[in-house]
Amino acid sequence: MKPISSNIRDAKTLKGDFYTSEDYLESSKVKIFEKSWQLLSDNSHLSSVGSQKPVQFLEPLVAEPLVLIKQKDLSLKCLSNVCTHRGNILVNNQTKAKEIVCKYHGRRFNSCGKLLSMPEFSDVNNFPSENDNLTELPIKNWKQFLFSSLNSTYKFEQLIKEMDNRIGWMPIEKFKFDPSTSKDYFVNANWALYCDNYLEGFHIPFVHGGLNKTLDYDKYHTELGSYAVLQLGYAEENSIFFDLPKKSVDYGKKIAAYYYWLFPNMMFNFYPWGLSLNIVKPIKNNLTKVEFRSYVWDDKKRKSGAGSILDKVEMEDEEIVENVQKGIGSKFYKRGRFSPKMEKGVHHFHKLISEFLVL
Repeated sequence: MKPISSNIRDAKTLKGDFYTSEDYLESSKVKIFEKSWQLLSDNSHLSSVGSQKPVQFLEPLVAEPLVLIKQKDLSLKCLSNVCTHRGNILVNNQTKAKEIVCKYHGRRFNSCGKLLSMPEFSDVNNFPSENDNLTELPIKNWKQFLFSSLNSTYKFEQLIKEMDNRIGWMPIEKFKFDPSTSKDYFVNANWALYCDNYLEGFHIPFVHGGLNKTLDYDKYHTELGSYAVLQLGYAEENSIFFDLPKKSVDYGKKIAAYYYWLFPNMMFNFYPWGLSLNIVKPIKNNLTKVEFRSYVWDDKKRKSGAGSILDKVEMEDEEIVENVQKGIGSKFYKRGRFSPKMEKGVHHFHKLISEFLVL
């Protein structure tokens, strides 16, 4: 893959076969996702010492089994959830315990992943070694959300700092998860095509009639971060917007929504009612799972404004993205160009993809 030009006025998009090739998906698995930071969980059910919560790094593409454990000093550790003896999964359900005990052959680990004991191994040479301990991964806590990486090539702070500086004034750690409005969607399209669509408001007047009535399209604004893109949605007349504090850089503006994308596949959508969190998970080159998770700040505001018709907007997005997936495999389609005004976010995404795949 050739690098995408940094000059958006000269640049061309990713080639069509990036979205249709299993080879590119496999390359993305190793060179993008395994080197990225991924959201593993919120910190609910991890409040007391000894709490253990099994998670997957990014299933099904990178289905690495991990376990989060609350330590005595109230810190958290992220460990491999695979026994170092024969590969058994150690923790299958959320639980609370002082140790980790393998249910296959009784190997025991402490809460930091260090091997404590193993039956019938007294006559094994050079045992135990460091390889018998559980691998520890980095864990980062932002507000109530927990992130980790298998082999990140950039610091977590580079991912999160712009979003934290911009909207960190919200009491996000107090937002309440709402399972009743959280659901999964399956989209017959490539994961990156779904992100492409998210990263520009260009399509809003053509695809989202209802959303277009709540947002002022002429003021729609995109800002680029190191590994992030912010899209600012301004409220139309008589539409709900944030009551911003004076310390906000946006104080005095009628902001209806902060749409934050974090590389490569996370979307934090902040509305006056709270947060709609979307995690994009590749399944195949033409099939994607999108997890929608709702965290409520002010339930009274959920029925108005840009964040009130999320399911309808999602259905409209899925229809257009699936249609593009069909067309992008055409022998007559090669690659497109970018609108310098409206597609800065897509261009930034494509640049990052090409940079990671070239490495």
